[in-house]
Amino acid sequence: MCSKIIHHSGIVTVSGFRGIHVKNIMKSTISYLFTIVIFFAQTVGADSNVFRFSVDKPLADVYDKVYQSLEASRLYVVFEPNIGSNLQGFAKRWGDEYNQNELTAIRSMVFCNGWYANQVSNRDPDMLALCPLRLTLIEKQGTTTALFARPTVIAANSPAKPVLQELEAEVISAIKQGMH
Repeated sequence: MCSKIIHHSGIVTVSGFRGIHVKNIMKSTISYLFTIVIFFAQTVGADSNVFRFSVDKPLADVYDKVYQSLEASRLYVVFEPNIGSNLQGFAKRWGDEYNQNELTAIRSMVFCNGWYANQVSNRDPDMLALCPLRLTLIEKQGTTTALFARPTVIAANSPAKPVLQELEAEVISAIKQGMH
């Protein structure tokens, strides 16, 4: 049992602990907490690269609404790959490696807006690598999740970042509106 705390030239010891210094315990604790903070900061940073938005509705119920919401925002859908259907053709070949997350649907929308493409090209032609943009809708157990790679992450140091921030906000707004 600890009976008292004794101070010796700036080092705190607790009697009854056979000379274990509280200072050493504090250093270990601070080091441990610092490691945890760094781990969670990396996790949060990784998650922020992709915008995720989920609703408890099947993909079939939200797909057309998201499409219409994008189009209403002048983000014109130019291609609609049904990734889940394409992958399903490989189920037998891939065996146990097929669809381990048990997704029931995977669909994408590839979209663009000419005005934004022009503005981006005026500021940083390299950022045209983002055009056209895309989002993916996945379904699992009746819940649909929209996944959108944030263009501002790639454009972090680009002169086109302000335009891409505006575009990213427009896309995220359209996704949320379409999924509600």
